[in-house]
This record gives sequence, structure tokens and C-alpha cells, in this order.
Amino acid sequence: MTIINSKIHGIIDYMVVLFLLLSTSLFTLPSMTSKFTYVLAIIHLVLTIATKFELGIFKIIPFKIHGIIELVVSIALVAVAFYLGSVEGDLSRNYYIIFAIAVFLTWLLTDYNQSKKLQK
Repeated sequence: MTIINSKIHGIIDYMVVLFLLLSTSLFTLPSMTSKFTYVLAIIHLVLTIATKFELGIFKIIPFKIHGIIELVVSIALVAVAFYLGSVEGDLSRNYYIIFAIAVFLTWLLTDYNQSKKLQK
């Protein structure tokens, strides 16, 4: 079931970048977790502005590839959660498990073929 179109997905992506940047202070994340979160925010911003969809700026990466990257990231974030949890505690683990679930649900609910239809 796909209920998120490419434009809404772009809005979500920019909100995710903002969330990642603010969450280090909002949740008082430990040092290593904060650094990883800032790096992830920058990577996600680069992916978003480079994606070929309504809110992309450079329009290099096809939206479908963007989706594949987000699926892989959602899975990798689970491993990150357990690594950071073992090093920095439950807050880091829980933060990244919840974030991984959010990324996965966004991936699951997004129509990654819609952007292609709009470009025709």
C-alpha cells in the first residue's frame, strides 16, 4: 500500500534532516551517537537534494534508487542501534531502533514509481 507520493516524501525527508539535527540536543544523546546523528543528517540532506523528484535540487539520483538506499539504511540502522547501545547505552539503542522503524515505514508507504510518472 503506497500512500506517500514523491512530493510528500520530499517534505518528510527535509523534516527528517531537521529532526536529526535537533534531536541530539532534544534527547541529550551521548557524544558518539550525536556525532553519528549529525553525519547521518548531512548524508540524508545530500541524498534528498540530489534526488530526481519535486523537492530535489540537483536531480541526479532517480527516486527509485533513493528508495533502495532508504531501505538499506533502515536495515543498517538496526545494526547501528545495537552497536551504539552496547557502547553508549539504552538511549542510543532505542533512539536508532525507533528511527529505523520510521525510515522503514516511510519506505514501505512511499510510491517510488510516482516521480517517474510525473517526469513524462
